Amino acid sequence: MNAKVNRLRIITQILNAQVIANQEQLTQALRLQGIEVTQATLSRDLRDLRAEKKVMDDGRQKYVIPPDPVVEQKVLGIDSNLAKMSIRSIEFNGVLAVVKTRPGFANAVAYDIDTRGDEVVLGTITGDDTILVIPREGISREEMEHFLNADR
Repeated sequence: MNAKVNRLRIITQILNAQVIANQEQLTQALRLQGIEVTQATLSRDLRDLRAEKKVMDDGRQKYVIPPDPVVEQKVLGIDSNLAKMSIRSIEFNGVLAVVKTRPGFANAVAYDIDTRGDEVVLGTITGDDTILVIPREGISREEMEHFLNADR
């Protein structure tokens, strides 16, 4: 994997996991990952990812990467259909879902779940072939099942 694609994937993971309001905060988060980047490079990366600022409920702003098949497939190398085909099973414990994937595919599937499920999914935690899917407050098991099984 080339350095730019790796950096874009790491930026995507950071923006999906943290509230990042400006490029300085993102630069610091990248440094913690061992990545040094100039402001110009970071600006180009955010443009390539089509990142935009979103106002959260509490009034703070954060960078988000809207779902975009072109970005996902060409820039990040993620194909939503491939991600869905990589799911082996989905099991529930209450409203929490555990998704089993083919080995090595959990990150791509979790990215797909996170980007499609903004209204349903609070977040995901991944391993190599396992994903814990945590629903937003008030989401029922049935709603979660419907969301995870959509287009499968």
